[in-house]
Amino acid sequence: MRGKSGRLGRSGRWRRLPGARSAAGQVLLLQVVMALALIVAAVTALSYQARYDSERDARNRSRAAAESFADAPGTLAALRSADPAKALQRHTVDARRGAGVDFVAVLTPEGVRIADSDPGLVGTRAEDTGQAARGRAVTELFEGGPHDAARTVVPVTDDRGAVVGLVSAGVSVDHVGEAAARQLPLILGTGAGALVLATASAALVSRRLRRQTRGLGPAEMTRMYEHHDAVLHAVREGVLIVGGDGRLTLANDEARRLLDLPADAEGRHVTDLGLAGDTSELLASGRPVTDEVHLAGDRLLAVNTRPTDPYGGPSGTVATLRDTTELRAVTGVAAVARERLTLLYEAGVRIGTTLDVARTAQELSEVAVPRFADFVTVELPDPVLRGEEPTEARTVMRRAAVSGVRDDHPLQPVGDLIRFDVPTTPMAAALARGKAVLEADLTVAHGWREQDPAGADVALAYGIRSLVTVPLQARGVVLGMANFWRSAPSGRFDEEDLAFAEELAARAAVAVDNARRYTREHAMAVTLQRSLLPRVLPEQDALETAHRYLPAQAGVGGDWFDVIPLSGARVALVVGDVVGHGLHAAATMGRLRTAVHNFSALDLPPDELLGHLDELVSRIDEEEAEDAGSGITGATCLYAIYDPVTGGCCMASAGHFAPAVVRPDGSVGFPDLPVFPPLGLGGGPFETCEVFLPEDSRLVLYTDGLIEHRERDLDAGLRMLREALTGAPGRTPEEICRAVFDAMLPPHRRDDIALLVARTRLLPRDRVAEWDVPPDPSAVAPVRAACGRQLERWGLGEIGFTTELVLSELITNAIRYGSAPIHVRMLRDRNLICEVSDASSTSPHLRRAATTDEGGRGLFLVSQLAGRWGTRYTPGGKVMWTEQPPTGGAAAPEVPPLFDDPEW
Repeated sequence: MRGKSGRLGRSGRWRRLPGARSAAGQVLLLQVVMALALIVAAVTALSYQARYDSERDARNRSRAAAESFADAPGTLAALRSADPAKALQRHTVDARRGAGVDFVAVLTPEGVRIADSDPGLVGTRAEDTGQAARGRAVTELFEGGPHDAARTVVPVTDDRGAVVGLVSAGVSVDHVGEAAARQLPLILGTGAGALVLATASAALVSRRLRRQTRGLGPAEMTRMYEHHDAVLHAVREGVLIVGGDGRLTLANDEARRLLDLPADAEGRHVTDLGLAGDTSELLASGRPVTDEVHLAGDRLLAVNTRPTDPYGGPSGTVATLRDTTELRAVTGVAAVARERLTLLYEAGVRIGTTLDVARTAQELSEVAVPRFADFVTVELPDPVLRGEEPTEARTVMRRAAVSGVRDDHPLQPVGDLIRFDVPTTPMAAALARGKAVLEADLTVAHGWREQDPAGADVALAYGIRSLVTVPLQARGVVLGMANFWRSAPSGRFDEEDLAFAEELAARAAVAVDNARRYTREHAMAVTLQRSLLPRVLPEQDALETAHRYLPAQAGVGGDWFDVIPLSGARVALVVGDVVGHGLHAAATMGRLRTAVHNFSALDLPPDELLGHLDELVSRIDEEEAEDAGSGITGATCLYAIYDPVTGGCCMASAGHFAPAVVRPDGSVGFPDLPVFPPLGLGGGPFETCEVFLPEDSRLVLYTDGLIEHRERDLDAGLRMLREALTGAPGRTPEEICRAVFDAMLPPHRRDDIALLVARTRLLPRDRVAEWDVPPDPSAVAPVRAACGRQLERWGLGEIGFTTELVLSELITNAIRYGSAPIHVRMLRDRNLICEVSDASSTSPHLRRAATTDEGGRGLFLVSQLAGRWGTRYTPGGKVMWTEQPPTGGAAAPEVPPLFDDPEW
C-alpha cells in the first residue's frame, strides 16, 4: 500500500487540473502538452529551413541565369562586336525578366559594366570579379551597391579558353527575405492546424480511453487489476508462466487439464512435471514460437510462447495452449496442398529455362516425377518443335519427352509418332473438349485400349493403373499433350489431381509457346544473317584464307567478316560487330557490309574508309532513332589492306580489337594499333598503322565473342588466344581456325563469334616490272616498247598490242595533265595489272567526245580495252590502273563508235 500511496501522491498535482482526475484526463493533458512542444519545435525548424531554402534558391537562380546568358550563342559574338553595349543592353533586360532575377549585367574582364538591366549602372565598376576574370564562375552573397544580393559572376571564354567578358546575375537579399516572410504565415498556419489536429486526436483517444475505463482513476484500475486471477482461470485456453530459472510460476485451470499437471506444479521445474520431451524442452528454452504443434497424450496442442521481458515484467516465458485435436483430420490435406503449391512454384522456376522447345517439354516431365506422377510423357506437333504455329490437324504428335521413376517402362520413346485417331481415348477426348480428362482406373477403361490394344496390355502388365491427360494450350491454341501416369504402388488420381494437372500444364504451355516463338525468331535471324555474310570468299593470290562463324545460342548478333580484292593485287580484310542482337542487328550488319564494299571500290585508305563509315552509321542511327525511338548505338570495325608486292599491311580500327600476327617462326604478337571509339559515336578522324608481314605470316582477325564472355575476362581471353596460336608454324589457316575453336569456344555462346585467318604471300620479283618516265612525250615510245618486251618474256605476247595501246594512253595523259615524277609498273598476277602513277591529285574522268573535239577519247579506249580500270589516290598523288585477263585473241576487240555523229 505504501507503493500505491506513493504513486497517488506523485500524481496529486495532475488531479488539481480540471478533468485530470481520471486516467483518460491525464493522458489527454499529457498528449496536448507534448504535441504543443513538438509543433513549436517544428515551426521553428521550418522557419530556419525556409530562410535557408530561399537563400539557396537565390544562389541557384543567379547562377543559372548567369551561365545561361554566358553560354548563349550570341554572347561571345556580341562581346567581339564593335559596340558590345548596344548589342547586349536589350538582352540583359529581357534576361532579367525571363529568369526572374533582380539584375543581369555584362562586364569587361576588368569588372566594368558594359550592359546592365539597370541602364544607370552602365560604365560603373563591379567589385570582387577577380576570380571570374581568371576563368572561374563565382557565386556569393555580395554586399555592395547597388544592392546586397546573391550574385553569380560567370566568365565568357573564346575558342582558345581566354576570358573575353563576364556575366553577372543576382537576386537581392531583400527579395530573399520577402520570400521567407511570405512563407511564415503558411508555416504558422500549418503549425496551428497541426495543433488543432493533435488536440482533436488526443481528445478522441482520451474519449476512447475514458469509455473503456469508464472514467476510473489509477486507484480504481489497480483494484480491477487485482481480480485478474479470476478471469485468468476462467478462460478456455491454457496459460503457463515460466520464470527465467525454468520453474513454473503460474498455470490456469485449462492448462492443468490439457497437460494433466499435478496439484503442486507451481514452483517445480518444467522438466519435473512429466511433460513430453519436446514440450518441456520448449518451455525451458524460452524461445518464442507460434502455433507449434505438440502431442500431449491423445491431444494435439497448438503452443505459443513469448518472453515477458519486453513488457516490463520479470524474465520468463508466457505460454498459451490451444486444443486443436479436431484439426488432426485435416492436417494431411493441408500438407498435400502445401506440397502442391511448392511443386507449382518449382515448376515456374524450372520449366522454360533454356528457350528450347524439346528441353522445355523435358523439364515439364522432370518436375512432375515423382511427387505427382510416376511417369510423364509430353507430345508436341512437329511444327511446334520447329518453332512454327501448330496446324489444325492435331491427331498426330511426336513424343518430345519421357520421364519416370524407372527406366524400363513400356511407354513409347522420344521421337515416336503418337496418334489420337480413336475418339474414345482420353487423349482424343481431352483435345476435343480442351480440358483435362481423368481415367482413375485404366483396367476398366475400354476406350483407352482401342487405340493400341497390344500396347495397353503391356502397360497394364507393367503396373500402370491411372492416367490424367491434359492439352497444352496457350493463347487458345493447342501446342501439345501432357500425360501423367501412376503405377500400382501409388494411389490413383482423383478430381483434385485433375485441377492440379491443369494448372501445371497451363504454366508449361506458356513456356513451350515462348520457346516456340524464340525458336522461330532465332531461325529467321540466323537465316537472315547467314544470307548477308559471304558464302564464298573471292579467289585471289595475295592471301590464303579460312574463316569460321558461329551465331549466339541465345540470339544472333551483328558480327561479320569479309575478304575484298582491290586494285594492284591488294586485298582488304574486314571484321566488324554491330552492338545488339536479333533481326535488327543482323539487318544493320548487312547494310554496313554493303557500305564497306562500296567504299572499298573507291580504293580509299583504311582511315578514310572508316571515317565515311562512321558518318554513315551516325546518319542511320539518327534516322532510326526518329522512327523507332532507338538506334544502332554503335558498331566496331577493323579494316586492313595487304599489299603482296611490298608485304605491307595498313590497318585502322574503330573500337575493335587489334589482330594477332603469327610470324613464320611461330611467335605471336599484337600490333600496336591505335584504337578509336566505335562507329556512330563521332570518334574520327581515324589513324592507320602499317606493319610489314613476312611471307608465310598469319593474320588472325576475330570478334569479341571469341575472347570475352561471362566466365572469362578480356585479359584471360587474349592470353588463351596467344597460347592457341603459338607454336606449329607450318599450320594452314584452316588448321589454325580448328585449333582456336577447339581451345577457346565457350560452352554457351552468348555472342556471335567470327574468325578470319589469312596466310600472306609475296608476289615474286620476276613478276613485277617498273619504269620511271620522263615528263616528255618522246619518252612514251621507249617505255611502250620496253613493256612489249616484258610481256613477251612473260608469255603474254597475244595481249601485247592491247596493253601497249592502254599504257600509251595512260602515260600520255600523265605527261600532259599530271606532274613528275611519273612511274609505270606492270604486275603479272591472275590478271595483268598496269599502273601509271604521277604526283598530281587530279583524276581524269571518262566522257564521250563530241565530233568537233580533238581529244577526250583516251579513257574511253582504255575502258573498252581493259577488263577493269580505275584511279586510287596515294599520299604522293594518284595511280591510274587497269586489269586485263592474261589471254585474249590476237585481233583487237570491237570498240564502240567514239563520236556522237554516226556519219563520221
